Amino acid sequence: MSKLRIACLSMSVDGYAAGPNQSLQNPLGEGGMDLHQWAFATRGFHAMHGQANSENLGETGTDDDFIARGFENIGAWILGRNMFGPVRGPWPGGGSGEAEWRGWWGDNPPYHVPVFVLTHHAREPLHMEGGTSFHFVTDGPEAALARAREAAQGKDLRIGGGAATIQYYLRAGLVDEMHIAIAPVLLGSGEKLIGDVNLRALGYQCIEHVKGARATHVVFGKDA
Repeated sequence: MSKLRIACLSMSVDGYAAGPNQSLQNPLGEGGMDLHQWAFATRGFHAMHGQANSENLGETGTDDDFIARGFENIGAWILGRNMFGPVRGPWPGGGSGEAEWRGWWGDNPPYHVPVFVLTHHAREPLHMEGGTSFHFVTDGPEAALARAREAAQGKDLRIGGGAATIQYYLRAGLVDEMHIAIAPVLLGSGEKLIGDVNLRALGYQCIEHVKGARATHVVFGKDA
């Protein structure tokens, strides 16, 4: 059966996945960009965003290996609405897709598979270049998971965030594997990644930990 995975999820040393005061101009919050410098530096990141001559750009090594692993065998994604964009409330344009927010990533997002976005407000699917399609799910995380499994056709599913979405699936015991990249950064405040989720009580344990050039990578899995 396909796995539900969390991968390449950046976290500060003091446990935050985003800084305070997130906004359209500052989507990761104050200091949040610092969490992702390990990823921005990799060759895989440059390739994922279609940069010219990406085969010669960026660093290889452990950090880059984890970027590649995060995309292996992924057939669908699940995102919280905040991960998709900063818009709140009903979608402008009444959900028709016209003149609406189309994500942070431009016309060719890096997913290239179906993506299921959790929201309270209906919207027509959004089909982008490169095979990415955004589907807006209004009937909850369990429904999003079921639709993602069907769309993935036996491949794994990846949760992209944000923290509240991740916490829901963790508390439900549905996540099979979680990779966190711990950046050498202190944010002091912001959006806590794990919060009060008791991973040990839920049966998770550390199955891998590796030091990269710019982050420490920790992988959690369920007890056998």
